[in-house]
Amino acid sequence: MNGLKTDTIINRDALYALRELPEESVHCCVTSPPYYALRDYGLDMQIGREDTPEQYIDRLTEVFRELRRVLRSDGTLWLNIADTYCGTGNKGYHADPKNPKGRNGQQIARNNRVSGCKQKDLIGIPWLLAFALRADGWYLRSDIIWQKENPMPESVKDRPTRCYEHIFLLTKSKKYFYDAAAIAEPLAPTTAARYRTGRSAGQKYADEVPGQGKVQGLNRARSGSYYDEALMPTMRNRRDVWLINTVPYKGGHFAAFPPKLAETCIKAGCPKGGVVLDPFFGSGTTGAAARQLDRHYIGIEINAEYCALARARIGGTEK
Repeated sequence: MNGLKTDTIINRDALYALRELPEESVHCCVTSPPYYALRDYGLDMQIGREDTPEQYIDRLTEVFRELRRVLRSDGTLWLNIADTYCGTGNKGYHADPKNPKGRNGQQIARNNRVSGCKQKDLIGIPWLLAFALRADGWYLRSDIIWQKENPMPESVKDRPTRCYEHIFLLTKSKKYFYDAAAIAEPLAPTTAARYRTGRSAGQKYADEVPGQGKVQGLNRARSGSYYDEALMPTMRNRRDVWLINTVPYKGGHFAAFPPKLAETCIKAGCPKGGVVLDPFFGSGTTGAAARQLDRHYIGIEINAEYCALARARIGGTEK
């Protein structure tokens, strides 16, 4: 693999570790960088504790620019990111006296003052990042909604509780590896019924819908089934809302995403035997999913404690 050492965990800052990897050497990246202003891990050069969202976006753009160099021309990037609210009042200047280190490792908020935002505004971090990456040369192909039926409870009473995050599918080129069949989902019974029945010439979709051009084949007038019974499809293309619940993780990591999420991205975006990279490896979910799916992995993680968690979880060599 062009001298690339795989199934390894690199304990280093993501940007500098990526600079040492060869060009066009990995097939896919599945990652979730630290969210803005959420946690303080007490590490030099950590991402997520920048003074402004603009600085945060600039740092991530630089990391993913280097990743684009490492990614093969037909490679894909699956980027999980969530939003942040602009802080309220002065409480962002003080740690919780009952929890001097903050709950779940969180300390002093960095989102108390955000240019262009009022207190309590949603900042729009995911789209700021997506647009920055698109401007930097990435193809922004899909905004996938990761919906959770078991979201983290919130005590708010003036807005709905958040229950989703974004997963952006970005690519290096217009044409890229994407295995739609690997993540296809069962065809809805109502759709199968439509395939099996005739369509009258009098129904409203038999004519062109204004502004949409040709009539959809399924809606054209016909006397019988749209397909021969033997050719009737049983699966449909995966939609862009994924209902995947979070799962408990006993290790000392507070942001481990569920294996099913990583598995879905890897199945679609990386061929068997290929290499999956995660520059924010955390507890190693991406690596564990890659190994289970007969792919190789490279994990980069700045936190030595998380590297130890990942090695204990999935093995792999240390660099």
